[in-house]
Amino acid sequence: MTAAPAFFSRERIVAGPGFNRWLVPPAALAVHLCIGQAYAFSVFNAPLTKVIGITQSTPDDWKLTTLGWIFSLAIVSLGLSAAFAGRWIEKVGPRVAMFAAACCFGGGFLVSAIGVWAHQIWLLYLGYGVIGGCGLGIGYVSPVSTLIKWFPDRRGMSTGMAIMGFGGGAMIGAPLSVYLMNSFKSATSVGVAETFVVMGIVYFVSMCIGAFAVRLPAAGWKPEGWVAPAAPKKLVTSNHVHIDQALKTPQFWLMWWVLCLNVTAGIGVIGQASVMIQESFSGRVSAAAAAGFVGLMSLFNMGGRFVWASASDYLGRKTTYYVFFALGIFLYAMVPGTGHMGSVALFVLCYLVIISMYGGGFATIPAYIADVFGTKFVGGIHGRILTAWSAAGVFGPVLVNYIRQYQIDHGVAKADAYTVTMYIMAALLVVGFLCNLFIRPVHEKHHMPQDEVTETDAIALAASAAAD
Repeated sequence: MTAAPAFFSRERIVAGPGFNRWLVPPAALAVHLCIGQAYAFSVFNAPLTKVIGITQSTPDDWKLTTLGWIFSLAIVSLGLSAAFAGRWIEKVGPRVAMFAAACCFGGGFLVSAIGVWAHQIWLLYLGYGVIGGCGLGIGYVSPVSTLIKWFPDRRGMSTGMAIMGFGGGAMIGAPLSVYLMNSFKSATSVGVAETFVVMGIVYFVSMCIGAFAVRLPAAGWKPEGWVAPAAPKKLVTSNHVHIDQALKTPQFWLMWWVLCLNVTAGIGVIGQASVMIQESFSGRVSAAAAAGFVGLMSLFNMGGRFVWASASDYLGRKTTYYVFFALGIFLYAMVPGTGHMGSVALFVLCYLVIISMYGGGFATIPAYIADVFGTKFVGGIHGRILTAWSAAGVFGPVLVNYIRQYQIDHGVAKADAYTVTMYIMAALLVVGFLCNLFIRPVHEKHHMPQDEVTETDAIALAASAAAD
């Protein structure tokens, strides 16, 4: 990629004296709240099956199975773009990356709008799935290393604030989408194409505001009154590991599996939450109540990202993941029992804690990466580890859906069809616990030479000593 123009250069966005670091998290939120709309894409599915028929589906309309690939492509593109663009993001800085994310995500909506008007499904795959998915990946990781540099004393909390926005983006995106579709609906249109155009423009503008507002700390900057600990604790490095060298360490792959297994367990039940609670408590939980349960899960998914990531500043990142896995094993194993006991309240409580740890896993992993590999390439390494999310997006739903169907096909009642699945999820978390257990400090042979470390990096490196 070519050199960034002066307006977008790293030097142009270095903050001056007296800059308030608390202005940076809102800039990151401006991006994450937009791209978090991906969790609400399902609101378009039903209208997209009636683009030709308008009031009902016709034989020429798209099927739900065809439309399901749009979201899947977006998640795969998220992981791949975050991985492959990682080094570029570290080189050009957050403003260029966040602007590129705005162009991709907003542009993806516009291409998809053309696809709806022309009734060409490949344009939706290309638009929202590939181009928009690249915007998801680049936008997701671009503010991370910047936040960690601004908050060396509160790494977990700072990244938790931004990534919380991704979890809560659907709470804005879903009602906005429904409102716009209802406003544009007519006798000749279901309102989806027009909605895509408006949302593409709105999200582009919002993400650009975040891109233009973001700033980097000056060389040598540190929070007023904060003193970096003289002796970092065992798992918190005072060195850097190059982005390419990180892939050669066992720590990278252990951390990849830590995230993958935590997300697999969580994402596997998110998509089936409404059906699961209705089938587990047949006749006692209505569709409306199940929808309320899903909404409550979204709140805990969002809140867990901030609460657990902030807690990791005090517990330490490795200990926080121990909690995720140990408590998760207990809760997944307990869920079938709550159905047999007929306790809806206990079932809901288990799921809410589970989903909070699912979100917390996403928000805590950037600070964990910074602890183990240093901060110089944390954004790029984070992007590559996010490929675990893409893998989990396949593993989780497949495990839940196919095992459930296998059980039902062999005569198991629907209320009991998830029992084996929950025990399998608990077993996956046991493996995740062991992966986390084996994470050790990176061997010194992987460290970058000290003369390649900038003054700003050196200050940020000792950050998590107070946290761990």
